[in-house]
Amino acid sequence: MPLYIISTPIGNLKDITFRAIETLHNSDIILAEDTRRTSILLNHYTIKGKQMTSFNDNNKAYKSPQIIQELLNGKNISIVSDSGTPGISDPGFYLVREAVKNNIKTIPIPGPTASITALISSGFPTDSFIFYGFISKKEKAKADLLNEINRSKKTAIIYESPYRLIKTLKLISEIMPEKKLCIARELTKKFEEFIRGTSKELYAQLKDKAIKGEITIIINK
Repeated sequence: MPLYIISTPIGNLKDITFRAIETLHNSDIILAEDTRRTSILLNHYTIKGKQMTSFNDNNKAYKSPQIIQELLNGKNISIVSDSGTPGISDPGFYLVREAVKNNIKTIPIPGPTASITALISSGFPTDSFIFYGFISKKEKAKADLLNEINRSKKTAIIYESPYRLIKTLKLISEIMPEKKLCIARELTKKFEEFIRGTSKELYAQLKDKAIKGEITIIINK
């Protein structure tokens, strides 16, 4: 049987396709980064009695062979992310790669992803862009990447933890003070917010504030 790669809401539970719900209803096994978070989605859409198992960065290496065998045995298996599209800055990539190696068909069920949602709302050019995912916590590696982005002629998309946002924003303001940014916070949720300005302006505006929620930063080319 094929491996179904199902995109799930990044915040608002209504942001899921009919096809995704139908596929989850028909799944024998649902793989989830955090089964507790996925249970909220399944309960909301009355998807009951499914075998759910965790699949994350800590267990992907030893669980993948078992899952591949289940697929070869004819099980209907779907993989979901905690939010958004599996494989985008999450361990889904690992399993999809293993499925391809074993000639198992992969079927994407498209839907939300924070990177594109933030990009199209930023007001910055979308004709040419680079997605970097979560950037390094190490200062030198982070600085090297930001210098690369500064030299680039493409819109850049990065993910950052709210706990590291101000530190990263300070570094961006030092490397490219006049670059325009859009900080997208809590996308599709109740407190969704887009904060726009130059990196220098945004650092000055936010440096003494406690920023909460999931963060995507768009850097204008």
